[in-house]
Amino acid sequence: MGIFDLLKKNKDKQGTDRAMPVLPAEIYQQGVLELQDVIAPSALQITSKSLSLGEKMARTFFVISYPRFLTTGWFSPIINLDKMFDIAIHIHPLDTTTVLRKFQKRVAEIESQISIREDKGLVRDPKLDTAYADLEYLRDRLQQAQEKLFEAGLYITIYGDTREEIDKIETEIRSILEARLVYLKPALFQQEQGLKSVLPLANDELGVRNKLNSDPLSSLFPFVSFDLTSDRGILYGINRHNSSLVLFDRFSLENYNSVVFAKSGAGKSYMMKLEILRSLMFDADVIIIDPEREYEYLAETTGGRYFNITLSSEHHINPFDLPIPREDENPADVLRSNIITLVGLFRIMLGGLSPEEDSIIDKAITETYALKDISPDSNFANIEPPILSDFHLVLSGMEGSESLVQRLTKYTEGTWSGFLNQATNVSMNKKLVVFSVRDMEDELKPVAMYIITHHIWNIVRKELKKRLLVIDEAWWMMKSDDTASFLFGIAKRGRKYFLGLATITQDVADFLSSKYGKAMLTNSSIQILLRQSPTSIDLIQDTFKLSDEEKYLLLESAVGEGIFFAGLKHVAIKVIASYTEDQIITSDPSQILAIKKAKKELSEESMSESSLDSIEL
Repeated sequence: MGIFDLLKKNKDKQGTDRAMPVLPAEIYQQGVLELQDVIAPSALQITSKSLSLGEKMARTFFVISYPRFLTTGWFSPIINLDKMFDIAIHIHPLDTTTVLRKFQKRVAEIESQISIREDKGLVRDPKLDTAYADLEYLRDRLQQAQEKLFEAGLYITIYGDTREEIDKIETEIRSILEARLVYLKPALFQQEQGLKSVLPLANDELGVRNKLNSDPLSSLFPFVSFDLTSDRGILYGINRHNSSLVLFDRFSLENYNSVVFAKSGAGKSYMMKLEILRSLMFDADVIIIDPEREYEYLAETTGGRYFNITLSSEHHINPFDLPIPREDENPADVLRSNIITLVGLFRIMLGGLSPEEDSIIDKAITETYALKDISPDSNFANIEPPILSDFHLVLSGMEGSESLVQRLTKYTEGTWSGFLNQATNVSMNKKLVVFSVRDMEDELKPVAMYIITHHIWNIVRKELKKRLLVIDEAWWMMKSDDTASFLFGIAKRGRKYFLGLATITQDVADFLSSKYGKAMLTNSSIQILLRQSPTSIDLIQDTFKLSDEEKYLLLESAVGEGIFFAGLKHVAIKVIASYTEDQIITSDPSQILAIKKAKKELSEESMSESSLDSIEL
């Protein structure tokens, strides 16, 4: 109120034309600068389609219609748009009882229309059939309290310096939303109400609302662009919602384990090799059990060791090797644990054991160690462990062991004796060590993977060091309870020895159908889901409590895309490697052939240059 307003006010009070004198205090008050004077725009102009707030222009829109289905993240491209805008979502719950009464009336109307068309012999109307099915489905869900109905208003106010800039932003937003069958309209002649509706005052002055039930309404929530990252670690990929980095150090989490589920060709080995390559730069030793010979080039490039374990291989691992007890370990416990592990191995090798046979095997192993003067009081560092032939000899002299000896003979004297019946000669003194079992017979693969894992576990217990154990196609080990139990034991105890276990599998059903598979899942701080097959997606959805939208995301993901879980949070992820990393870790056969061809040409070129140099000399 100005001085003239005050004069008028005083005049009105007196009811005469005589102006009353204005008090100095009142004049002073008119010159006081308040907060609203500071933040208010210098001018305000309201037109039918926009607002001018000082030097800025604003335009408000409302969503007029949605498609029949809304997928998770459909609104994230707008939220993460690099423009200046405000978004307001006004949600008004509706009374379920009132809604159900209206639904009943609407269902009766549609049924009547369908019946009239049938009586007239008209062709059925798909729109009516779809509307009827949708109403019945939603009515059932409301009746069972599985859904609620809401009225939701979605308003967007965009800002710009010029009308051209506003029009450009409008076109961009429209194209993004209309591609998803979501349609906007400007608040014509209601720009003032639109601006007030978008301000953080919780006032819905536009009142343009759509009825949405719980599922589609949840997809509207803007909390889809959070960052899932830590302060340090390796780069797993890019957040597909907002292009932020998915950065984690598995050794800083509550446990160091991870699981990766994906169908064949979805990029699971590629992603794992990328993590391995980056983990090596953070001073972590990596050990890999490779069932498909996919990690050979990686080992060669990084200067690691590569062991191809076959029946005729020159590399051998003796399952009777004993780890050297640490200072905090009792040698008797170490020996007992090793005996239990060997009983599990023979259960796999011999196709199962009866309770009597289990007891005989346990006694025979103890006597085999005793034959080499190995007892809990022995110094495990200075002993020569027995081999399978020694065990075979002891077992042959035991009563009731005839069947066991017969089944064991093929491992000590038959075609399979070269693999097991030898002293260990593999050395794991490199940063990267790969054990390949691709050329091992399928019948022996679980045995080979068990023995290799046992040997690795003994090495891990020997020296405390940051290590990552990668088991590709882990479903091989989940086929037997003994191998699965042993693997689960490593997953539980690995943290004590600074060991992270990474299991990768494409056979999700075999992995999760095992009681140890689900237990390993709960003991993994990181879980990664890449593209899934339709046959396993329902099991994945039920296990990980995925929404339908996340389910379809996994079915439609490209190679190297999926969902990254860390604790209770998860984001959509895309794996990205540099050109150099890609050349080292690629599993694409065409790319591998191209790399080999380029190497060959380079080698031939170098040889020809060398020959020319010698001729010139």
